[in-house]
Amino acid sequence: MAYTFGTVVAGDVADVRERVVEALKTEGFGVLTEIDVAATMKVKLGEDMAPYVILGACNPYLAFEALGLDIEVGALLPCNVVLRDEGGSVAVRFMDPSAVLGLVDADGIGAAAAEARSRLLRVAASLGGG
Repeated sequence: MAYTFGTVVAGDVADVRERVVEALKTEGFGVLTEIDVAATMKVKLGEDMAPYVILGACNPYLAFEALGLDIEVGALLPCNVVLRDEGGSVAVRFMDPSAVLGLVDADGIGAAAAEARSRLLRVAASLGGG
């Protein structure tokens, strides 16, 4: 089973990041965390890599619903969004909530995961790309 989906859009990571954050907002998500993986690898390992950012996106309503179904689901939150430089374009990959929350055996979790997935698919589609 695939555990991500997404698109590739023209631009650089900084510009695409702003577009992704705005598109997430339209679907009720906020960005709780941001990890600059490339900068971390440079500092910690002295290694260079292309720009690579992980955004931890959360829709509070959906997170609250999922936590009410199984309090341990917090270990699987937030929904990560990866922005990866591909030389003139950016791969935007979304964690598939249906795949990840499929690990949870709780009544109703599938519906919450499907709603989160649907919203993230709309975010991906709104970015254009291919």
